[in-house]
Amino acid sequence: MAYRRLVRFRERNDVFYGDLLETRGDEFLVRKFLGDPFDALQETDEILKTKELPLPKYPSVFLKPADALTGPFDVVPTHPDTREMLDYEGELVIVIGKEGKNVEESEALDYVLGFTAGNDVSARNYQLPEVSGGQFSYAKSFDCFAPIGHTITATTQVPDPLAARITTKVNGVIKQDSNTNDLIFSVRRIISHLSRGTTLRKGTVIMTGTPSGVGYFRKEFLQDGDVVEVEIEGIGKTRNIISFLD
Repeated sequence: MAYRRLVRFRERNDVFYGDLLETRGDEFLVRKFLGDPFDALQETDEILKTKELPLPKYPSVFLKPADALTGPFDVVPTHPDTREMLDYEGELVIVIGKEGKNVEESEALDYVLGFTAGNDVSARNYQLPEVSGGQFSYAKSFDCFAPIGHTITATTQVPDPLAARITTKVNGVIKQDSNTNDLIFSVRRIISHLSRGTTLRKGTVIMTGTPSGVGYFRKEFLQDGDVVEVEIEGIGKTRNIISFLD
């Protein structure tokens, strides 16, 4: 099922998925789908106006271990059990520059060393709801599953981190083409939420979420030798080769 911007919305007392066609003030024009994106979506002829796009109250959070980090141009080795549904997620990355706890949104950027691009590599076969119990961490925590960019761009050079084009290419073909303004939560809010009762150490890397176009919904998964490039204009880029060598 092809779509540009997948949304979840409420119609009467039921929740549906759809393709967001247009935003008109506080109204959203949506093409309605039947089914769900984790199984099968069926397009309908219904185009609805809605004001009810339910969003989570807080950002969804999972942890990647330090060994998931790898360089911007490194080969990404993979365990055989992760290869069935191996996927990419191009994301804006925040790097924390000083220790903070209970950070106010108004002061959040004071704790940022800079921004870069990253790829939240994911083994979807371990992420599907029926096998993961709704927990994403294991599917995303394998060694080298978090390549981040070739530069950390200072906050002084990024007037608005939520105003940059982000693209992901596989073997030179654009798969994700969006803007960081598509994030549900602002950089300030993400940092404030993560620091609530929790110390953010300097050097902490925060991946902020991916736009539409991931391989799972295309049924196009990464293969041995694929070259995955993530670039955020003016901020950073990665270029990694996927390896299936045991």
